Amino acid sequence: MTKKHIYPFLFVLASASLALTGCGQATTSAAPASSASASQSTAALTVSDPWVKAAESGMTAAFGTIRNTTDKDITIVSATTPATAMAELHETIMGANGTMQMQAKQGGFVIPAKGELTLAPGENHIMMMGLTKPVQPGDEIAFELALNDGSTISFTAPGKDFSGANENYSGGQTPAPSSSK
Repeated sequence: MTKKHIYPFLFVLASASLALTGCGQATTSAAPASSASASQSTAALTVSDPWVKAAESGMTAAFGTIRNTTDKDITIVSATTPATAMAELHETIMGANGTMQMQAKQGGFVIPAKGELTLAPGENHIMMMGLTKPVQPGDEIAFELALNDGSTISFTAPGKDFSGANENYSGGQTPAPSSSK
């Protein structure tokens, strides 16, 4: 088994163990456990509470918190996922017409040394364009983030119903509406 496959397994196993023993901290989220692993610097970045907005087709986005455990800034330069034809790192800005608009984040996402970056609806996010199939609540979506040093980090994020995050894309498109189940 490769490191890329062992780390997610160990993370899920450790999470399940904490949940069963009652040693975990109480949270308000009922999201399934997710996993993260890095190909070169194992603990350089961690991804917590990741999720993807459920959508039938078109576009959607991924969110969560990315923490940098090192003493150096780390830049995420790109994202990929088999769930979509194209993924981009996006920021949300105020458009000239006074509405919030999404656009590709030039230069990528910089996670400061010992800091974190929150990916959230209406803010920075991973834009998923051209879904290869619907994202349903509970689906596990795999991602790989490429870092400026050439390494990668992989994680999975569950699909989740969410009615917000309907900003305009600066290319004139809007994300697919979430499903309401």
